[in-house]
Amino acid sequence: MSDFLNNIRVNFNFPSDIFDILVVAFILYEVIQLVRQTRTAQLAKGILVLMMVWLAAEVLQLRTLRWIIGGIMTYGLVALVVVFQPELRRALEQVGRANLFGIQVFRPKAPDGDLRAAWQQAAVAVCDAAERLSETKTGALMVLERKTNLSEIIKTGTVLNADVTPELLGTIFYVGTPLHDGAVVVRDGRVEAAGCFLPLSDNLEIGKDMGTRHRAALGMSENSDAVVVVVSEETGIISLAKNGVLIRRLDRQNLYNLLEGDVVPPAPEEKKQPFWKKLMAGRKNHGDEQQEHTAEE
Repeated sequence: MSDFLNNIRVNFNFPSDIFDILVVAFILYEVIQLVRQTRTAQLAKGILVLMMVWLAAEVLQLRTLRWIIGGIMTYGLVALVVVFQPELRRALEQVGRANLFGIQVFRPKAPDGDLRAAWQQAAVAVCDAAERLSETKTGALMVLERKTNLSEIIKTGTVLNADVTPELLGTIFYVGTPLHDGAVVVRDGRVEAAGCFLPLSDNLEIGKDMGTRHRAALGMSENSDAVVVVVSEETGIISLAKNGVLIRRLDRQNLYNLLEGDVVPPAPEEKKQPFWKKLMAGRKNHGDEQQEHTAEE
């Protein structure tokens, strides 16, 4: 027993090996979370089953089965890249948006009070417009850009660079206008472009009652972190697509709650005052209270 413990002490480098284990565990955890949040869960289960069959063939010396599975696994790497292309792209984008010790790599300009106010106004306008368009069963597709740059999508439409108002959105999506069939892209709380073309989702689980707008919304949310608001032309139902998931049958309040949490930047934290300033402010307030009390007497 003592020899075993001595071998562990000799071969185990405590600081670096512990750090190595923690890093690998964190990466595995993030990969599992990414798989669970996407439609690749069933494919991942199939890969695990295939690996278990290959391991059983190795143990039982089933040479023909082992050769077949080995060939599948050899050429399957290329197939995995093709099949998991949207998920791999999203994973790389999440790595690019990751915070390292509080510092985000390639960070855009920090949101200030003006940007927060612009997004709040835009969220209210989008909700008002969605409610009005829903009442008249007018189809609409509104993309709210977050961290993923949508310049390639904006190039497919007509640049407007206008304030977000319910009247403007209603005019854009009014049947008969040149831009009503495309999508509106909102960037930094302003309508950047209209009439934009979005990538369609290849998700086969989409219901038959959802048309091209819903497929475009899901496709945009699968290929970026954008939030997409959809109004159905057939039913007037308001939906929101985010991270490849479609949330349906929203009313104005529920839609605003989702947009406020996703696109409106958080309020900047108040700077903490030094202890001596707080102490002086407390003494000053205490002195004012004493003077007011004396004056009342």
